[in-house]
Amino acid sequence: MSTDLPEIVDAATWRAARLSLLAKEKELNRHRDAVTAARRELPMVEVDKPYVFDGPGGPLSLADLFQQRRQLLIYHFMFEPDWTEGCPSCSYVIDNVGHQAHLHARDTTLAVVSRAPLPRLQAYRERMGWNVDWYSSGRCDFNLDFGVTFDAASGHSEYNYRDLSTDPGWQGWTGEQPGVSAFLTEGGRIFHTYSSYGRGFDLLMGTYNWLDMTALGRQEDWERPQGRSDGPAMNWLHRHDQYPAGD
Repeated sequence: MSTDLPEIVDAATWRAARLSLLAKEKELNRHRDAVTAARRELPMVEVDKPYVFDGPGGPLSLADLFQQRRQLLIYHFMFEPDWTEGCPSCSYVIDNVGHQAHLHARDTTLAVVSRAPLPRLQAYRERMGWNVDWYSSGRCDFNLDFGVTFDAASGHSEYNYRDLSTDPGWQGWTGEQPGVSAFLTEGGRIFHTYSSYGRGFDLLMGTYNWLDMTALGRQEDWERPQGRSDGPAMNWLHRHDQYPAGD
């Protein structure tokens, strides 16, 4: 066997190691529950800016995106106005969206928002076989205001709550980044309750969570132990209709 694979042991030794790991998993679950509770207790900010989105039936307000439910989740999908295809990693996130009836049962709507023109979004959604509601924010400042369009020249130089205006890796670059935001309605008012970026919404990628249960994991170069990867994070990822034949 390859030296980078797990050690071969007898069943009793495996069980002891598994019980040790189980204790760590339970500790992680308790910590995640505590962090999730703290997320629910975050203060909220009223959203009173009149954003206008383009949907299949015409212009829509942010309130319209709730579809008469109390909560709204928005995935900020990287699809720039001049792109002909959506971002592969964002496509991976939407591939992992489950049946939305479960969200609706909790009075919550999921929507996807991008800056590209609506016809391009609709064509890509059809190609991918998705049934998510997708809206264009190209006519308003929504993406800028919620930190997913990076444009230092216009004063929008923060991503994931960090000012990147002096970071050499971001100099001279403008464009889209991914994120997820949550909103709540109360008494006819809209409130922003949460936004997350970068690896903050890692748990939304169900395929990753399945792979995390395997011995080889995600097979990306940041993982331990070393020697099981074939490249950097998401280096292997393709749109689901563009994997090499046989995959």
